[in-house]
Amino acid sequence: MLANLAGSLFWEEKVTTTVTRAKAVRPLAEKLITKARKGDLHSRRSVLRLIEDAEIVTKLFDDIAPRYAERPGGYTRVVRVGPRRGDNAEMAVIELV
Repeated sequence: MLANLAGSLFWEEKVTTTVTRAKAVRPLAEKLITKARKGDLHSRRSVLRLIEDAEIVTKLFDDIAPRYAERPGGYTRVVRVGPRRGDNAEMAVIELV
């Protein structure tokens, strides 16, 4: 579930989900972006192990990782947006900075 959410985050660059899921996917997304910053073949294959869609991995390595070349960390932001209408679950938006 977290790998799919991370893939959606990389594809859309902004995802609305529950606060718990946003906090859970944040460390995974940060680690994957850090691996993508290296840009070597081993890093690409290790990211492909988690995110199986090659199109998303290509976007991560070609578009997203160069954007954070000089940034030492903190690639994502979690913003709370209020409760969900149906079950009152606390919602948040996780986005790339």
